[in-house]
Amino acid sequence: MKKSWSSIMAFLLIAAVVVFASAGLSSCAKKPTKIVVASDATWPPMEFVDENKNVVGFTIDLVNAIAEVGKFEIEIKNTAWDGIFAGLAAGNYQVIASSVTITEERKGTMDFSDPYVNAGQILVVRKGTEGVATLADLVGKKVGAQIGTTGAIEIEKAAGVELKTYDEVGLAFEDLANGNIDGVVADSPIAANFALQNPTYQEKLMIVGQPFTDEWLGFAFKKGDEKTRKLFNEGLAKVKESGKLNEIAAKWLK
Repeated sequence: MKKSWSSIMAFLLIAAVVVFASAGLSSCAKKPTKIVVASDATWPPMEFVDENKNVVGFTIDLVNAIAEVGKFEIEIKNTAWDGIFAGLAAGNYQVIASSVTITEERKGTMDFSDPYVNAGQILVVRKGTEGVATLADLVGKKVGAQIGTTGAIEIEKAAGVELKTYDEVGLAFEDLANGNIDGVVADSPIAANFALQNPTYQEKLMIVGQPFTDEWLGFAFKKGDEKTRKLFNEGLAKVKESGKLNEIAAKWLK
């Protein structure tokens, strides 16, 4: 009888441990996945640092909306553009959400989400500038863009136009306003923010011509990280379907 009772107690103890462990595993499984997102927060209204030192903007609102419907957590890591792609390849973060244009060249080294907004390149000059509507009208002149961007690539394609690169696009607009360069090429939402909405520049700068590239922005992922890419694509599809993407665009891009 004593032996039987001991066996029963041992069985109950093992069962309790199994139940407890299962509950613990279930609890862990329910915890939201945390994804680190890199963003070069120098591109208002897409991604920038506000007066309270928070990273905000169109892209940030979109990432938060995707995380909400996907039921995962995000951590925004403000990262300088010149090292942002190397950091992704090194695994320092899982996603780049920083107005990254989807290009065939970039597809060779990283994966992309479905596109979320079209932001073609456009030219900004000083107010009062005459006879300039395209890059071809600035032959022999200096035109600025942020280093490593599609804006810089487009300037390099323009024969006779001298490219001047900057670590931050805001520095290019400052140089333009001060007369140190003759134009800036940037994504159309960025150009509109600096030239049309920024009180420092709206009386000094103007947009000329029309967007001369057709560029879709997307989230970038380390090559082969299909799990994170799928998570973002599924969330993005839901945000588009619900109309939330249009709401975010109306808030930041109008």
